[in-house]
Amino acid sequence: MKTGLIAMAALLLSVAAEAKTPWQEVTHPIAGTAQSIGSFANGCIIGAQPLALQSSDYQVMRVDQRRYFGHPELVAFIYRLSSQIRRATGAELLIGDMGMPAGGRFSSGHVSHQSGLDVDIWLQLPRRRWSQQQLLQPQPVDLVMAGDRQVNPHLWRPEIDYLIKTAAQDRDVTRIFVNPAIKKQLCREAGEDRAWLHKVRPWFAHRAHMHVRLRCPADSLECQEQDSPPAGDGCGAELSSWFQPRQPSTKTPVKTLPPPLPPSCQALVDRHFSVE
Repeated sequence: MKTGLIAMAALLLSVAAEAKTPWQEVTHPIAGTAQSIGSFANGCIIGAQPLALQSSDYQVMRVDQRRYFGHPELVAFIYRLSSQIRRATGAELLIGDMGMPAGGRFSSGHVSHQSGLDVDIWLQLPRRRWSQQQLLQPQPVDLVMAGDRQVNPHLWRPEIDYLIKTAAQDRDVTRIFVNPAIKKQLCREAGEDRAWLHKVRPWFAHRAHMHVRLRCPADSLECQEQDSPPAGDGCGAELSSWFQPRQPSTKTPVKTLPPPLPPSCQALVDRHFSVE
């Protein structure tokens, strides 16, 4: 009996974790002038724009999840970057998650991507278009070797370096998150032109894709910008700290509730798509 109760409790917790948030019930953008509201990890968007699903410069993965919406400036960035990469390398970009039609909180998969200014771009650069089956169930290529200290030299290509550098040099980009081992490889190959490395930030996971974040648009007055990254290229002690042994925490994890929504986002929930 006790074993059955434990199994039932685990199942209920699993179902609760996967329960949709109100934002996932929204099927179309909220009409209005484009406005990114709140922070990247606690926000929403009015007037989001869908990324065109047909392009010769990129392909969009997992379209069935409807995570291909963002601020028009994010959409314009993807068009701009993919065109540059196509012309320079002949390869196409693989576009992963952007945001939902009204932004907001996911039930799983992301904490950020909420205000229409984040996009995941895979670090695979295929020269042959993927099939619809490949796009619906994409298989990432892990660029980081076991041990998490360096990239796999058999998989790393100069085009990956060029893609990340080109994205980082874009005027609207403020941060690019990659695995620490990928950042280390970029530092090693950068040469004297290193200013762009300032935007490339090491972060856990991100072994097969880069997470690109744009600045708050000038006319999005309720958008909360992040503090600027530390000065310098980030290739010294800051990067080395990511490879130091980490002691497991002895503290019991404390489950915390999500922070309150920005008032304008809460108003959207209350007015447009609150659920019973």
